[in-house]
Amino acid sequence: MKDILERLVNGEIDIEEAEKILKSDSILEFDDVAKFDIKRNDRTGFPEAIFAQSKDYDDLILIIEKYLESNDEDLIITKLSCERYEKILNDLGRDSFIYDYNKRAQILVIRKEIRKKDPTAKIGIITAGTSDINIAEEAKVIVEEGGCEAITSYDIGVAGIHRLFPQIAYMVREGVKVFIVCAGMEGALPSVVAGLVDVPVIGVPTSVGYGVGEGGRVALDAMLQSCAPGIAVVNIDNGFGAGVFALTIINGLI
Repeated sequence: MKDILERLVNGEIDIEEAEKILKSDSILEFDDVAKFDIKRNDRTGFPEAIFAQSKDYDDLILIIEKYLESNDEDLIITKLSCERYEKILNDLGRDSFIYDYNKRAQILVIRKEIRKKDPTAKIGIITAGTSDINIAEEAKVIVEEGGCEAITSYDIGVAGIHRLFPQIAYMVREGVKVFIVCAGMEGALPSVVAGLVDVPVIGVPTSVGYGVGEGGRVALDAMLQSCAPGIAVVNIDNGFGAGVFALTIINGLI
């Protein structure tokens, strides 16, 4: 960047050319395997993450190594199996970095150092059942990585709706600014929550279910069809997207 600015000051390039070079330099190319967007955090408020599922392991480890060589920011790897996590530990060296792996969420954060700061806001994360917790935990990791405090309450769905109200009341008293609600089966819980609170609700359909509900499509359709206003819906099992969307809302408030 310094070289580009010096060329601009010396009149070797104009502003338009400098802008083009800076934009092109913001993408790292790793041996024709990946183009990593290192400026995404500056542009969108949240860094790029690596989606591990279906990637060839050799490609995955190459991307990780190259990123860590050229960047001091934390690296997030989503949908990472426990077996691949153990292999990454062995290949990178267990003492080389700080590894924070959430087994339930299958998400790994690799850090070069611990950076502690006060949370900017509180985000409530709720699941209908225990089978939805893995997706909720993915959202929780992202919310915390983005600088917010996550307040969680799991297994409080409509099958035993009496469990829901005390938890919602507690979160409202705590000043939660956004709710993330994960539900499979018929996907009714986000509608109920949205009818009780005056802050945004993000519905996350999960692939929990059987028969007509198998794969999460019924939950997705139900959330999209909700008659309760104030709901936004992400894709099936997209805890990561829900977490980033919640952070985007918070960043717009502060």
